[in-house]
Amino acid sequence: MINDPDIPDDEWLALLRAAKLAAYEKLDQLPAAEREELEKWLEQKAQHHDWRASLNNGEDLAALQKEYANFKAAAAEALESFHQQRLQLPETAGPVSRISFLRRSWTRYAAAVLLLAAGAWYFWPAENTTPAATPVAKETQQVMPGQDGAVLTLADGSTILLDSVGNGIVGHQGGAELSVKDGQLAYKKAGQTVAEETFNTLATPRGRQFRIVLPDGTAAWLNAASSIRFPTQFTQDVRRVEITGEVYFEAASMKKEGKAVPFVVNAGNRFEVTVMGTHFNVNAYPDEPSLNTTLLEGKVAVTMNGRGGKQQVILKPGDQASLTMRGDVVEKVQVRPGDIAKVMAWKNGVFDFEDARIDEVMRQLKRWYDIDVKYESGVPDIEFVGKMTRDIPLSGLLIALEKSNVHFRLEGRTLIVMP
Repeated sequence: MINDPDIPDDEWLALLRAAKLAAYEKLDQLPAAEREELEKWLEQKAQHHDWRASLNNGEDLAALQKEYANFKAAAAEALESFHQQRLQLPETAGPVSRISFLRRSWTRYAAAVLLLAAGAWYFWPAENTTPAATPVAKETQQVMPGQDGAVLTLADGSTILLDSVGNGIVGHQGGAELSVKDGQLAYKKAGQTVAEETFNTLATPRGRQFRIVLPDGTAAWLNAASSIRFPTQFTQDVRRVEITGEVYFEAASMKKEGKAVPFVVNAGNRFEVTVMGTHFNVNAYPDEPSLNTTLLEGKVAVTMNGRGGKQQVILKPGDQASLTMRGDVVEKVQVRPGDIAKVMAWKNGVFDFEDARIDEVMRQLKRWYDIDVKYESGVPDIEFVGKMTRDIPLSGLLIALEKSNVHFRLEGRTLIVMP
């Protein structure tokens, strides 16, 4: 089935999904809901069962490895052509067409790649066409992608691990009912308005992401290694929250005694974003060279500590305010058009590596895969192009990155970047 050229593209997309689920199943990391999805797909056609059986056949696996080798050769040739084209273009030429790792024309290769990259090669040695007696997976740690999960710290200091709770009500705090459903925490008023604000903190460690609906209806998406501190009810004249890391907001409007209540995001006491009902993304990771606020809809004011005192810039939709910091003081502020697709890629489940230097890419991988990164011979001067989904194991992503002539070695959870 892998090598059948007559399968329609929609069938190949379904096979691609099944390949991912089958690989996770063999790693014993397939959730019950996705296991049911795989079983339903297998029951659709007898051919699907034959395909699954082929995963335990040495000859079929050898064919799969050959398909994977074809993919590598095609990728290398395409990227070489791209680099040559880029080098030969004059400075006045228009933009170079980019190579995307998600291109539809590579769907057939992707099925083979996904099976191998997601862990199949750990169950069958590359030099042998018969299954190994003992899975190599026990000898080599597979680094899986991040997933939904977070830690909620309540007002009394107690914590709830949201990775392990099911859907339903998980507690009550300061006049609010807390519930979790499908990777989202929601606060709903349940009682009278409290006289004094009490605060909760939602934090995502590396390798986790989560969503929350705040008591005023504002929705927030937390990227990996991020946090948000907020009141269980907004009772003041300003709705103020504090964040670290990267958070995307869809702020709700709120009125008190007929007056609009501003929504303010404090990013680690380094700058503040004041909004009145809008969509925006704040990236305030301390290890990034600049702190960025990107506006999608509405209007925001970004206020910061400059050398001469407080400074403020106003953003319109599509703008990005980029702050270069020295400690908590802004060295430089620049307002420019933002690459909305690239800024929002993480929320949409995608890595966007267009024009990204290797150190930028590695910072994203550190947070999403919960790994450490070391450079064996300094940071290579390499830029990447293309996009990849964030739901594949680290090994699969590295296969694609190596097409840009950079190599990696994984030691435990430390990724070594080699020349």
